[in-house]
Amino acid sequence: MDREQLADFLKSRRARVSPADAGIDGGSRRRTPGLRREEVARLAGISVDYYARLEQARGPRPSRQVLGALGRALRLHDDERTYLFQLAGEQPGPPAGPSPNVSAGIRHLLDRLDDTPAYVIDAKYELLAWNPMAVALMGDPAVVMPESRNMIWNLFTGPAAALTDEAASVFADECVADLRAASVRYPADEAIRALIGRLRAASADFARRWDEHQVCVRRSTSKRFDHPVHGELVFDCEVLDIADAGQKVIFYTAEAGSHTAWVLCSLRRQPEYAR
Repeated sequence: MDREQLADFLKSRRARVSPADAGIDGGSRRRTPGLRREEVARLAGISVDYYARLEQARGPRPSRQVLGALGRALRLHDDERTYLFQLAGEQPGPPAGPSPNVSAGIRHLLDRLDDTPAYVIDAKYELLAWNPMAVALMGDPAVVMPESRNMIWNLFTGPAAALTDEAASVFADECVADLRAASVRYPADEAIRALIGRLRAASADFARRWDEHQVCVRRSTSKRFDHPVHGELVFDCEVLDIADAGQKVIFYTAEAGSHTAWVLCSLRRQPEYAR
C-alpha cells in the first residue's frame, strides 16, 4: 500500500468533483474546490475521521468495499478506479453497477440540443434524463411513474410489444444483446439480474432472444419511429457511451431535407415545446 500516493490521489480527485455533480447543494460560500472531506465521507458511507486519515497518509489499509464506495463517491472512471485499488494493494473486481446519477455536464449538453431529441439511459435501459425535444417527439416521461421508465421492459411488455416489423425485431435483438453484455460487466448488480428475471417471466419473446446468447454493445444505428400524427419517421441514432458511469446518451438525428427533419422543425415550433 502506497499511503502517500493514495492520499495525494484522493485529494486530487476530491477537488475535481463539483457539489452539483455529486447531487449536493454546494451553497454560494465555498472555499474548498470540489467536495469537502465530510461530503466524500458521507457519500462513501464512512466516518469523516477515517477518510481524513486516508488523506493524511496515516490511515489503515482500506477494504475493497471502502475502495469501491470511494470510487463511486469520487466519480472515478474505470482506469482511475483500477489505479485506486492498486495504490491500496488490491486488485479491482468488476464495477458494482451503473450509476443512477447523470452529471451536470451531460444535463447541460441535453439542454443545449434544442433541435435534437436526446435522452440518457443506464446499462439496464432505465431512462434517467431527457431534453424538451425528446418530450416533443415521444411524450413526457415525467408523467410516468419512475418504475415504468425502463425502455427494454416497455419494449417487450408494453401495449406495442408485438415485434413483427423487421426493423423493430432487429432493434429488439440489439437491446437484448446489449443487456446481456451489461449483465457480464456488472455481475453483482441485483437490479440487472432482477430485470432479466422479470422479462423472462413476462415475455416469451424476450426469453427466446435471451436464450440465443447474442452479445454486443449497442452503438450507432438507424431507427424507424411510428409517430401518431406525422407517420413513419427515420432517424440516425447516435450513441455516446459514458463508460465510467454505465450510461449512454442517445441522439436522434435526421437527414437534411428529409420528411423526418421537417417534422423535427415542426415539433420545435410547437407552443408546448416553447414552454
